Amino acid sequence: MPKAGVFAIAAVAVLTMMSLVYFAITFDPSEGTTTVVLQPPASPIAEIQTPEQPAASSRQDSSPLPQIRIQPQPVAPVVAVEEPEIAPLPEEAQTALEEPPQSELEETSAVQLPSLTDSDSFVFTALSAFQNGGALIDLLAEDQIIRKFVVFVENISRGEFPQTGLPYKNLGREMPVRNIDENLFVMEEVAHTRFDDVIRIFTEIDVEASIALYQLVLPLFQQAYAEIGFRNVSFDETLRDAINNVLRTTNMEGPYQLVKPSVMYLYADAEIENLLEVQKQLIRIGPDNTSILKAKLREFVSQL
Repeated sequence: MPKAGVFAIAAVAVLTMMSLVYFAITFDPSEGTTTVVLQPPASPIAEIQTPEQPAASSRQDSSPLPQIRIQPQPVAPVVAVEEPEIAPLPEEAQTALEEPPQSELEETSAVQLPSLTDSDSFVFTALSAFQNGGALIDLLAEDQIIRKFVVFVENISRGEFPQTGLPYKNLGREMPVRNIDENLFVMEEVAHTRFDDVIRIFTEIDVEASIALYQLVLPLFQQAYAEIGFRNVSFDETLRDAINNVLRTTNMEGPYQLVKPSVMYLYADAEIENLLEVQKQLIRIGPDNTSILKAKLREFVSQL
């Protein structure tokens, strides 16, 4: 064989050997082969012996699984709790209360009000104890005095003046006038004197006694006020409004000219005729009586 052929065969053999060595070095077993590695058996856990537990049986010792023992928890000692001692409450000292005399009990006892319909005798009996009680009772209406007074006050609080159902008796005297011609009249100055006795009796009323009676009978006034439609309105406030309407009236001096287109006289002066009815009534009683009346009403409202 020529030398060139021998050298070629020797080169192929050397390359083949080098290739085998390279594959042996770079071979990764995880890509084509699964290798199982067996773990050595776990060592058994030493059993803990307690005085309360017996040793484990031979069958349990031979088990390949680990043995788990639960250590018993010590029982908490019972602590004796003493019940708290509750001291008795101190006894209150008994104080003997002195009973007031029978007369004082009668004075402080509540007054039993009559019904509204039967209240006239109660009111008149109380008024008779006033200093001028007799004259005052003769001046007033004889029946349903509380109801009539409530209607009278309600009208005056609005500036009106009722013509009927008044809480006092009619004077029964006509207003004296003097003719200027057949269509024009003038009020005589003596016309104001018709009201002198009424104003005098009113101004002689004891204010403290009248306030006490008013406050005593106020529930009946309020009941009568509710009867005419004012259930949620204080009659006390309405009385104040009525008094203030009188106090705000300006005194006017005469003479006062009148006309009589019908049965009633009217003021010829339109400025006077357009005043509130309660203001025109004060003109009729005259400036002097009006001043006396206002002074008494101020005294009354200051203590109301």
